[in-house]
Amino acid sequence: QVRLVESGGGLVQAGGSLRLSCTASGFISGLRAMGWYRQAPGKQRELVARISTEGSTYYGDSMKGRFTISRGNSNNVITLQMSSLEPEDTAVYYCNAETSRSAQYWGQGTQVTVSS
Repeated sequence: QVRLVESGGGLVQAGGSLRLSCTASGFISGLRAMGWYRQAPGKQRELVARISTEGSTYYGDSMKGRFTISRGNSNNVITLQMSSLEPEDTAVYYCNAETSRSAQYWGQGTQVTVSS
């Protein structure tokens, strides 16, 4: 089992920045990657950014150049730095962890609201 605890999020004006953090605990030695997804009202959950334990990163198309995902030295903490935020970025952001056996774990979600 892997437990994910998120922090950060909140309300920001368009053009502003926010930082989200996620800490994994439990069976972290089996982690293969961690990342962030988001879900806006009435929309499907989408990938925001993902980082493997080797440091490879992947971003959703609309996040490229604005968001940066990074990880701590211990591989169980990730941070998402979001800049140039737009109202369309408003959503609940979920931390995700994937193990080497392809099991998926999710955080409880944190609200990000960008006002115009």
